[in-house]
Amino acid sequence: MKYRAVRGMHDILPEESWKWQYLEEKIRTFAHRYGFREIRTPMLEYTEVFQRGVGEGTDIVEKEMYTFLDRGGRSLSLRPEGTAAVVRAYLEHNLGASGTPVKLYYIAPLFRYDRPQRGRYRQHHQFGAEILGTPDPAADAEVLSLPIRLMQDLGLREVEVHLNSVGDAACRPRYIAALREYFGRYLDELCPDCRRRYDVNPLRILDCKEERCHRLTREAPTIFPYLCQECRNHFEGVQEHLDWLGIRYTIDPFIVRGLDYYTRTAAEVYSGKLGAQNAMFGGGRYDGLASQLGGPPVPGVGFGMGIERLLLVLEEEGIALPREDGVDVFVATTGKTGHREAFQLLDQMRQAGLRADGDPSHRELRAQMKLANRLGARYAVILGEEELRLGMATVRNMASGDQERLPLEGLIEALRERIQKT
Repeated sequence: MKYRAVRGMHDILPEESWKWQYLEEKIRTFAHRYGFREIRTPMLEYTEVFQRGVGEGTDIVEKEMYTFLDRGGRSLSLRPEGTAAVVRAYLEHNLGASGTPVKLYYIAPLFRYDRPQRGRYRQHHQFGAEILGTPDPAADAEVLSLPIRLMQDLGLREVEVHLNSVGDAACRPRYIAALREYFGRYLDELCPDCRRRYDVNPLRILDCKEERCHRLTREAPTIFPYLCQECRNHFEGVQEHLDWLGIRYTIDPFIVRGLDYYTRTAAEVYSGKLGAQNAMFGGGRYDGLASQLGGPPVPGVGFGMGIERLLLVLEEEGIALPREDGVDVFVATTGKTGHREAFQLLDQMRQAGLRADGDPSHRELRAQMKLANRLGARYAVILGEEELRLGMATVRNMASGDQERLPLEGLIEALRERIQKT
């Protein structure tokens, strides 16, 4: 073929789309159950939204964004993550005017120019949720509990919750100074990216996946001796609320997340089914993000979960999603008559809420029945010359092969009753 999908971006074909539809409906059900409302932001934002919000020294901004100049000479970027765009919309539309907290969720495509991996693509889709307007640790536990309960409802078992605090502007500088002192002794052993991070933000060295850097981080100082009392109290509050919910977690001092806007809570959730690339979702608190985007201080906390990765984990764990596929009724005709009646009957069935289909080519009956089987039809309604003359239709149960004749008048209601019973 001359043209193929862009590397790292894939088509979701009809054979797979039903899984997405089921999962997205499950996500919306859970989000609404928790009181979150949906927000949809544009795929394009001014590049400064991510430079200021995510951080100019991050891998996302420096290496992974799809950025270009529009015809007006303004720098635009495809959305690489969801939180900065949501906070921008919150500030622009003054969503907190009617009271806080404001609870928002999204299901959206994200774009990152990264090496494609299993369950990780250059265009991927994310489920995320944010609670804006409250600094209370209860919000941290609540927003993290949403995807955890979702995964549990889907049947996932091999799930590990890792929790950390990254401090705030009051206490983190002392920790960063300690990290700079420690890693300064090993600069020659760090990868090129981490040597750059050493100058920009040594905290992010802890997030490096290179083995030589990962080995050094094991002996690096942890943040806990440097936390101020306010951050310590907040972290203990998050743990207390998770304990109340019976959600088990591991304190992991090396969870720092790859975005500069995080403060205090940082969390990642893993699955044992994905090997080295086993992070299923991550999140945390970002109380300074609104100010970085030019707005007033607005505390916030949220998470982001890759939908492709979630589907992959479900498959690896052998969890089959319930499939509601096929059509309720297939309308077939015989001979050269009944085309108008069949076309009208299909429309009436669809208006009545039935999933109905037919063969627009009106091939011979055997070919139409093959199509009905391929579409997974429960019933076939056959309209032939004799049936139409009598005002009847032949109804075939596609599973059993049993047939009966029913009057055209009241046919839709009769089919609806049979479908509900099965």
